[in-house]
Amino acid sequence: MSYAYVSRIEAGQRDPSLKALRVLARRLGVSLEHLETGVAVTEAQERELRLGDAELELRLGDDLRAAEESFRALLVDARENGDVVSEARSRTGLGIALARSGDTREAVAQLERALDSEAVAPELRPDAYATLARLYRELGAPQRAVQLLERNLEELTGRAPEDAASGALYATYLSQALDARGDAASARVALLDAKERLESVGDVHGRIRLYWSRARAASEEGRFPRALAYLRRAVALLEATDDTLELARAHLTCAHMMIADGQAEQAGPHLERAERLLGLAGDRAEMGALRTAQARWAVELDRGDEALERAQEAVETLEDEEGQGDAWYALGSAHALRNEVDEADSAFRRAVELLGRRGDWREAAKASREWARALRSAGREAEAFDVMEQATLLTVRGMGAEARRSR
Repeated sequence: MSYAYVSRIEAGQRDPSLKALRVLARRLGVSLEHLETGVAVTEAQERELRLGDAELELRLGDDLRAAEESFRALLVDARENGDVVSEARSRTGLGIALARSGDTREAVAQLERALDSEAVAPELRPDAYATLARLYRELGAPQRAVQLLERNLEELTGRAPEDAASGALYATYLSQALDARGDAASARVALLDAKERLESVGDVHGRIRLYWSRARAASEEGRFPRALAYLRRAVALLEATDDTLELARAHLTCAHMMIADGQAEQAGPHLERAERLLGLAGDRAEMGALRTAQARWAVELDRGDEALERAQEAVETLEDEEGQGDAWYALGSAHALRNEVDEADSAFRRAVELLGRRGDWREAAKASREWARALRSAGREAEAFDVMEQATLLTVRGMGAEARRSR
């Protein structure tokens, strides 16, 4: 496209083709819709923003009436524009808002219509299905609640048997519905099912991969609203997991610094918060690092039994992981605190070997000095002297490595 051609488009003397508009939009760094309409945000994007705001108001805000009004307006907007995904989300939000405000019958009507949509699968909106089941019970129809949840569980088992987390949720909801129906024996069976499913739940990244694979499968089947809903769930979980892990790592770093600075008591709350966060999103390496830090903390507070238990968990968790040297170091310290010198000797030896293999000479030297103190306290002076010599060599090696890095 020449400058003259672009000028004629701007003057209204030429109607550009779709291809020309795409080229211009790309060069100008704007969307095709922005170039066509002069509006930076499309109607669909604006509706998505309003939906997100309404859903946050429903979950985190205090104004149920405002959330309800937003969902009603969004429902009309989505229906008029043929946006079936937004329509389903609006109905779901409206149904939950109505349920919370006590308008049971309209809430049921909205949720029943919403849950017929491809975009509101049981594994994607368990809150919606759980709310509908509860409303059935409130209306004196516990059997409908049981049938709904049994159907959900059957669908999940057939469509995504590997999604143990969602299965556990629905088995728990089912046990509650069965108990409300007066069927205590069946409720116990459902609760045992939930327990078994929970025991096989993997980490959060496993669930993210599951939603991703389900999105691909739904897309191949031409079920695009459901595919989009799966992708949204996967991305949201991934972002939340990343944030959670970073917060947990920050708490662990604070705990490490406090322990090293002789402030072990103040490190306790940080370790507790890190454990809660890693319970949501941590993998083996992260959990192993936490157990190692907890063991070091317990050693500093002279809690020998707790230190030993945590250190053993760390060693087992970090098998074949990079942080195993730190775990063995913590285990040696725990045995030394309990005056188990032979066990400490073995653990420290393994720790120094692994830390040296990792190139962490400073930490290997620290472990060696602690190892030597444990041997000396047991009267094994000759062995302690040899280990102290090793600590000196490791210190020199570490200083050399740091000097090379600073050049």
